[in-house]
Amino acid sequence: MKIALYGQKFGKKNIPYMNQFIGYVSSHSIEIYIEKSFFNILSSFEEFKNLNFPVFSHHKELTKDFSLMFTFGGDGTILSAITFIRDSGIPIVGVNTGKLGFLATFNKDVFIKKMDQIFNKKFHLIPRSLLWLETSIMNDDQFFNFALNEIVILRKETVSMITIDAYIDNEFLTSYWADGLIISTPTGSTGYSLSCGGPIITPGNKNFVLTPISPHNLFSRPLIISDHQKVHLKIHSRVKYYSLSMDTRLTSLKKDNELYIKKAPFYIYLLQEEKHTYYKTLREKLLWGMDQRN
Repeated sequence: MKIALYGQKFGKKNIPYMNQFIGYVSSHSIEIYIEKSFFNILSSFEEFKNLNFPVFSHHKELTKDFSLMFTFGGDGTILSAITFIRDSGIPIVGVNTGKLGFLATFNKDVFIKKMDQIFNKKFHLIPRSLLWLETSIMNDDQFFNFALNEIVILRKETVSMITIDAYIDNEFLTSYWADGLIISTPTGSTGYSLSCGGPIITPGNKNFVLTPISPHNLFSRPLIISDHQKVHLKIHSRVKYYSLSMDTRLTSLKKDNELYIKKAPFYIYLLQEEKHTYYKTLREKLLWGMDQRN
């Protein structure tokens, strides 16, 4: 069996967990490939200075014969990991060493006890849909044109609002006069969109949600659409550029650069325990129903 390991940072408090993980895979003759930058981070610690595992640094090196990718970190680590996973179908095991851990559901304190179950595939594979962006800037291979959580358009270098003309399947919807607009997947509905008043959408739904950011229209509200529909956006601003973010990645586009957004042609798969249902996660991570009066 062959697995990949990815992380963005590493603290001393996580050394015991990583030691146990490496010990387990080594004792079970499991091949482990570590992302190059994370390998360098681990090697800077005395405990891991003699690591002797192969590394990867490009998505093409993660072929479909990899069984799993383990991520050590939080949800942001998983969002970065998908730039390597892409359409390979390699499931992600998110080990939560961060704070929230909405996607990274395996707690670092107990995940090592569940390694047998993980490698024997006793847990559920949860498919998550993604957004796909088409626009002229995507000729740049360094900016990946897909997002698991959301695509966000934001004003840049101005305190003035921007105007975003939105079309659904080539039919004009409305003009958003706002600081920006969020196009979110069900996975991302508990992120930035939620903070701006958007609804929570369970992952099994085949929807996207358009959530304006600080709109200057009383009638401007979040809108849920089918993920089979295509969104076309035209941006108007007093300045030359606007900001575009896709999950954790940020760039600037000229205001005459129009955006075409649709469902990506592939899914990301997350490994999840049976007891970690979506509703349980809502209660534990977002404190759903935790009013002291209840």
